[in-house]
Amino acid sequence: MRIVPVETKRDRILFYAVPETIYRKQPQYRTTEEDITRLLLEGPTVFHQHATVIPYLLFQNGRVAGRFALIQDRNLSGIVQVSFFEAESGLIRPLEKIQEKARAMFPDCGRMVVGLNGHINYGAGFLTERFDLPPLFGLPYTSDYYRDYFQDLKSHQMVTYRFPVGAFCGMLSDFAARIRRHPVRVRMMNKKKLKEDLSVYTALNNACFEGHPFWATRLPEEDFELFHPFRFLIKEENLLFAEINGKPAGFLLWYPDFNQMLNSRQHLGIRHVLLYHGRNPIDTFRLTQIAVLPEYRRMGVELALYHALSTRVRNRYAHGEGGFIFGQNVNSILMSERYIKRATGINPLPYRRFSVYETALPRVL
Repeated sequence: MRIVPVETKRDRILFYAVPETIYRKQPQYRTTEEDITRLLLEGPTVFHQHATVIPYLLFQNGRVAGRFALIQDRNLSGIVQVSFFEAESGLIRPLEKIQEKARAMFPDCGRMVVGLNGHINYGAGFLTERFDLPPLFGLPYTSDYYRDYFQDLKSHQMVTYRFPVGAFCGMLSDFAARIRRHPVRVRMMNKKKLKEDLSVYTALNNACFEGHPFWATRLPEEDFELFHPFRFLIKEENLLFAEINGKPAGFLLWYPDFNQMLNSRQHLGIRHVLLYHGRNPIDTFRLTQIAVLPEYRRMGVELALYHALSTRVRNRYAHGEGGFIFGQNVNSILMSERYIKRATGINPLPYRRFSVYETALPRVL
């Protein structure tokens, strides 16, 4: 097996064609995560100001059999990321070859993380179960045999939880009187002041997720670049801010499962925008992020955000799905399970599972 850097236009075409080959017989696959791949590989983006991104092709028996990119973000020091990995089954020692390349390119890094795509906000993880289902928008879909390639590495597990919207909204209605007693105001994002509100979003992210597994400090411009391609689909209600005495205290990000409008080969386009804003055939939403600044926790901010969400999804969606949540984030897992059990009376189990893999990368002497 050979590793070849992507250097020409033809190489880039081959790089982007790999998933089409891998998933040609898997109707569950969706192409939407490839938009992030192109954003980070082609740039230039603000992310490139502090990160190095090097794409490669994997050749076996004289033909393209896979791809990946090595990413070293100086805001996540000491780590080489193996990102956008896609490959055929039956590759001969791909991990060993990738490690050799990572050591050679980034000799000062002592850790290698497989499955982190530049930043957690861009995407992370390999699917480890429920391969029979299409992914939610913003979540990965990967082949089942990828686990075998990385089975000897340390696994960081992530989960999602699925819940019925009717029961969720009913539970939040029961809390309405309690919520009104807290000094919390919830407002929607203002798209006319998108850059300003995304600066608030970024600042809250950096403050709330400090110490979270694989979190790296963000710049507002990076989140603007991430949101901007979806500006015709994202509505103001999809980003909610909680404020106390006029100061940001937390936020909640959610959006519909736009993948429900696509088949395995389609990319989001103008007709999907019109369909969504017209009759909206989507019945599931993803609760992507909820976070509260440490100094405002236990002040009802969380409940206020959930209640504001419930008023926007009631009678519009049948299902919600929260996550992904890293296994190390015990508080978020317990909170999710507690709310779902209170709403449904059932002890919830994770609905989807993913893994990010980590290994030491001994330095070259």
